[in-house]
Amino acid sequence: MCGIVGIVGTVPVNQLIYDALMVLQHRGQDATGICIIENDRFRLRKANGLVKDVFTEKYMQCLRGNVGIGHVRYPTAGSSSALEAQPFYVNSPFGITLAHNGNLTNAHKVREKLFEKDRRHVNTTSDSEVLLNVLAHELDIVKGNVTSEDIFRSIANVHRTVRGAYAVVAMVIGHGLIAFRDPNGIRPLCLGRREIKGRKTEYMVASESVALDAVGFNFVRDVAPGEAIYVTFKGEFFSRQCADNPTLNPCIFEFVYFARPDSFIDKISVYSARVEMGRKLGQRIKDEYAYLDIDVVIPIPETSCDIALQIAQAIDKPYRQGFVKSRYVGRTFIMPGQQQRKESVRRKLNGIRSEFKDKNVLLVDDSIVRGTTSKQIVEMAYDSGAKKVFMVSAAPEVRFPNVYGIDMPNPNELIAHGRDNDSICKQIGADELIFQTLDDLVDAVNIGNRDIVKFETSVFSGEYITGDIDQQYLSFLESLHNNSDSKVEVDEFQQH
Repeated sequence: MCGIVGIVGTVPVNQLIYDALMVLQHRGQDATGICIIENDRFRLRKANGLVKDVFTEKYMQCLRGNVGIGHVRYPTAGSSSALEAQPFYVNSPFGITLAHNGNLTNAHKVREKLFEKDRRHVNTTSDSEVLLNVLAHELDIVKGNVTSEDIFRSIANVHRTVRGAYAVVAMVIGHGLIAFRDPNGIRPLCLGRREIKGRKTEYMVASESVALDAVGFNFVRDVAPGEAIYVTFKGEFFSRQCADNPTLNPCIFEFVYFARPDSFIDKISVYSARVEMGRKLGQRIKDEYAYLDIDVVIPIPETSCDIALQIAQAIDKPYRQGFVKSRYVGRTFIMPGQQQRKESVRRKLNGIRSEFKDKNVLLVDDSIVRGTTSKQIVEMAYDSGAKKVFMVSAAPEVRFPNVYGIDMPNPNELIAHGRDNDSICKQIGADELIFQTLDDLVDAVNIGNRDIVKFETSVFSGEYITGDIDQQYLSFLESLHNNSDSKVEVDEFQQH
């Protein structure tokens, strides 16, 4: 999962992109990058680390220009090397730079074609660099100035070539900014603009609406599945549907875990969706688990706080903050290594003993994926004096790998894979374990936009929305994950 930003402004946009990436930091903490165009040259800074650490003052001073794109990265397939930080760029044609959120499911086949037929070399294992070269190849046949028709023809061909999940922002030297979304709308992308007196209209695209809010842009709408946006550097705006059969199937895990609660995705309030998840869970616990002698409801901060509050109200039990979270440790689920996740949990959370001592505690989490965090948190609850610990997950059992940009490629890493509820409960050491049903989860999110007929729910159901996933592909993806390169340090400012 990654976060992307693109801005066509009328004044330098380095601070705007920096601020937008800061509020999208939850989408990726492994690496970040900003590319600005100034005097028809790319000015690029990217490295492993957090936004605040990578973009020190000396680099920000060099990133001058009125148009630019930015990225925060969380690695899935491929490595977490700084060489694979985004944006990527190619010199020909024109000079193109690109940032991407998602995962291509046919990247290995497209990479082979790019080399054998199109004579294009892809230097990293990143599918984002593959995507960039596909776009570059489509634009390579354009003679003279690039028109909006050329852009839309090229993106239509990109849709026909690649498969999977992708929300993309790119820039073409001397021409404009491009943004587009995969034909299934799996990964989110939204459009904003602002009017400043005496200036031309400025445009912005971002993974979540909260990024627009943070830098003073007004939300216009979500980019439709398969749609392309083209904004020239003169401020001319164009859009067109470029996919043959687009459908809106957003990833439901965005609403469970990844997105910020103050974002809207595809017209759905993330906060409202989580409140509804809690309401449905609370009602189910009241109806089916009345025999549990619950003394207190405690969330595992922070995503589950709103969910837990609704559960507490539904079952008429006290809601308490039983854990103190260090704000200086990253989100454990999106850390790049299992050992690093384990080491981070106890540094991240500490129990308030008075809220656990001699109580039967209902712990509420947004999801249980690998079980690493859940097991340690249950242990922490007992260590803090709890008599019994009941665990509730706002999401169903995660049983299947994700292939669309979430780091769940190996089913053997998923605690629910091949296990029933009792086995999972025993594995994490809880006295009772309750999962949200898939039907209730879908309905909780769907309430915000009844026009969405189907969500991407593959991690729960095993049904892959693109229809091209088989066991051979899942094994291939697992091998990529297991053999990823070791991280290398790259610390340079690049001007191209």
